[in-house]
Amino acid sequence: MERRTVGVEEELLLVDLTDGSPRPLAGPVVRAADDPADEGGPGGVEKELKREQVELNSDPSDDLSAIRADLHGLRDRLAESAGRHGLGLAALATSPVPVDPTSTRDARYEQITRVYGLTARELLVNGCHVHVSIGSREEGVAVADRIRPWLAVITALACNSPFWQGVDSGYASYRQRVWSRMPSAGPTEPFGDLAGYDRAVEQMISSGAAMDAGMVYLDARLSRDYPTLELRIADVCADVDDAVLVAGLCRALVETAAREWAEGAPPAEVRVEVLRGAAWRAARSGVSGDLVDTLSARPAPAADVVERLVAHVEPALRAYGDLERVWSSTQRVLDEGTGADLQRAAYCVNQGDLVEVVRDAVARTTAHR
Repeated sequence: MERRTVGVEEELLLVDLTDGSPRPLAGPVVRAADDPADEGGPGGVEKELKREQVELNSDPSDDLSAIRADLHGLRDRLAESAGRHGLGLAALATSPVPVDPTSTRDARYEQITRVYGLTARELLVNGCHVHVSIGSREEGVAVADRIRPWLAVITALACNSPFWQGVDSGYASYRQRVWSRMPSAGPTEPFGDLAGYDRAVEQMISSGAAMDAGMVYLDARLSRDYPTLELRIADVCADVDDAVLVAGLCRALVETAAREWAEGAPPAEVRVEVLRGAAWRAARSGVSGDLVDTLSARPAPAADVVERLVAHVEPALRAYGDLERVWSSTQRVLDEGTGADLQRAAYCVNQGDLVEVVRDAVARTTAHR
């Protein structure tokens, strides 16, 4: 078996440790953290849509331990650079304290802000995007059609954004709700084949839902630049080990779906309305309440739905030697809670002080287990 590689992109906040507020210093922080050795490859650090954000990109690898080490190294590098500018690096999917974000000085980003108005101006949200290698674009579309029922479960495991503009949103992943405002984001109907996918992308652009192919923000999309399927359904994770869990589950889902396609198994018939409901439920309560079993369109305890996902991809996890790591990590999240639960716990311990929530997140961002 040719082993699929996986790569992880993380978006993070630059924060002032005195008041917890995000600061628009991505340019100098990224320049100071940049490594010429990254030039020309997928790995490294870069700016994002907002000046309060930075992005890191792991090198692709077929070994989750290597991904873990790379993410730790990149977070450490960015945190050191942020520290030289008097800032902290925080793996927070939204800012707990109020913020008026600023667009990065880039013609394309500025056009996005003009075209999509307040939706884009408010869009200071940080995700964890996973790239999984595919054998062809045809295979990638077939995989995207077959992983649809399971993506909300990964969203639930990675929830890390309960606060928005200084208040508790009532959601475990408010990032997911903010992100879903973009007209090109979210789950889709099956594409059927590559021609169907390309046609859908063309229509999204011609209708104005997306400005260009780079703005096709589907839950799972073919990468423009690499031979990968990109899954965009997770918050940036508080803990590197949670990001590795997301990466391991995403690869196992892709491998499982590719085998189903090769064996002629059709995609499950799940309506997009059910997928939207499942995404909402995952964002609402993470793993602390019910999730939607999309194959029955009914709620079920989160632990049961998570265990069904692991069972669904178990042969792929075994083939990659990832089963023990993924199983223990899912049990840890189910037992200890998500990043959202950790943020709320810090809020309670510190008597409602959101600045302490940010400081706690900064400490967790570069913590090494």
